[in-house]
Amino acid sequence: MKSYIVGVGMTKFEKPESRDWQYWDMAEEAGTAALADAGIRYEDVEQVPVGHCFQASTAGQRAAYALGLTGVPVYNVNNNCATGATALMLARQFVEGGVSDCVLALGFEKMKKGALGGGADGGDFAASPVARHYGIMAAAHGFAATPPTAQIFGNAAREHMDRYGTTQRQLAAVAAKNHRHSANNPNAQFQDVYDVDEVLAAKQVHSPLTRLQCSPTSDGAAAAVVVSERFVVRHGLHGKAVEIVGQAMASDTAESFSSGSCIDVVGRPMSRAAALRAYEESGVGIEDVDVIELHDCFSVNELLTYEALGMCVEGESGKLVESGATTHGGRWVVNPSGGLISKGHPLGATGLAQAAELTWQLRGEAGDRQVPGASTALAHNIGLGGAAVVTVLRRA
Repeated sequence: MKSYIVGVGMTKFEKPESRDWQYWDMAEEAGTAALADAGIRYEDVEQVPVGHCFQASTAGQRAAYALGLTGVPVYNVNNNCATGATALMLARQFVEGGVSDCVLALGFEKMKKGALGGGADGGDFAASPVARHYGIMAAAHGFAATPPTAQIFGNAAREHMDRYGTTQRQLAAVAAKNHRHSANNPNAQFQDVYDVDEVLAAKQVHSPLTRLQCSPTSDGAAAAVVVSERFVVRHGLHGKAVEIVGQAMASDTAESFSSGSCIDVVGRPMSRAAALRAYEESGVGIEDVDVIELHDCFSVNELLTYEALGMCVEGESGKLVESGATTHGGRWVVNPSGGLISKGHPLGATGLAQAAELTWQLRGEAGDRQVPGASTALAHNIGLGGAAVVTVLRRA
């Protein structure tokens, strides 16, 4: 059975504490927009997987209740930074498994100011789900007094530079590109444009990463309505429909830990595994893709993901971004929304915001950031600890 996205919505992503709202307010805004986009009512929805990382256990219910009190099942999803894409994948599985004809995937996050911590529970690092990941980093690089997530990705960048000759300017080129793209996105947290020199001159967070190469903490929500083919036909939604032609999730593999490398610990092996499965299921290769939204939580992760997706061979990603192949006029347009670095990164919403952007792109509704003639798209959402979700979308 096929599945289609027929409605998407998102809030503007905001700096935490800059807007007077609660998580249920942002979820209502995004969910209402997605339902309106599809031209359906909440009463048509049969199941609601809801992604969030920092709210309480049944926060998904409180958020969904703002849309209606219909008694439908609500599932709370938490898969670190891959939470939004995980909610989308559950929605797709409900539809393609024949369980439901109409599912609303919803994701939100209300975050605190400042950098994310290392994932310890109540200060007990040994109990952290990512203790093994950081232990491998510490064995190779020590543990510095810098934000832990920036530290582990910064050390991956150092390894990439040492191993392949990647330069600081190539890392900064990722951030400069994504900041430039976000200038055309009214939903982006930041819309300022910076060149490579300005990115490099920004305050250092963990060498070689500067502040402008790191995704910010953000408040926001996003949503997608996923339906069956018969629902599309019954409601006359062909003009809205974007097909999910392939989707796969992978968790950490043995390779993630056996090499002792931060490049592997932060997820390149599981991103590669998810991509290969999604390509196989969809019959689509990276050469067929026009536009990509990928998980640039830090500039280095965009380079690692180029390699994991097969856009270039290992070690050549710095040259790829520097060549202009991943921006408008190049082979692919990567992160036309501005990506996590500039659009923002409210964890539970990120994967669904990627789906929203790509749905608009495939419909030709992306305004000044539109990729001309886009017919096939790919989303990549990854969470340390770990989960990687790759989704292939095609205009119906």
